[in-house]
Amino acid sequence: MKPVAPTRPELVLIRHAPVAFPGRLYGRTDVAAALDTKAVTQLESRLASFSRVISSPARRCRQTAEALFGPCEQDARLWEQDFGAHDGIPLDQLPDIGVLDSVTLAAHRSPGGESFDDLCARVVPALIEHGRYAAAHGPVALIVHAGVIRAALGFVTGHGPGGLAFEVAHLSITRLRCGPDGPLSVIEVNRT
Repeated sequence: MKPVAPTRPELVLIRHAPVAFPGRLYGRTDVAAALDTKAVTQLESRLASFSRVISSPARRCRQTAEALFGPCEQDARLWEQDFGAHDGIPLDQLPDIGVLDSVTLAAHRSPGGESFDDLCARVVPALIEHGRYAAAHGPVALIVHAGVIRAALGFVTGHGPGGLAFEVAHLSITRLRCGPDGPLSVIEVNRT
């Protein structure tokens, strides 16, 4: 990792590579990434230097982080949402919960799992901590899940459930400007 000056106080959130076995709901199910060397190289060419690189402990995030940066720190607060009894099942077998407004959807919890609101409560303290570090030392890369990125967008926009409205592609970049109190604005979302 090249040293950086604290000139870009931002969190750069990178969604992990696609999973090796798509078509299922993966939250805490620890599956491997299907790393495409060309896609990883293209993403790597768009990335600058970082003062720190931190990954979710999930294998798909660690593999993506290692392909981009080599071994890095892990933060357990950055795990994807726990979908409980629905975790790992085929998408076409998920129960139909109907059309829900964002507030109701954010509060919805699969049996034995956590809601998006619960995910936000777990993730936001990590975002604030890593955002403060970025403000003091320069950009920080987080290799994480779509749910974590949506939680970050909900936090910065001031409407947690609103984060659910964002699409987050695999290997996309979302950038948040940071200040002494953590992330404070959105620079860009879902750049591929």
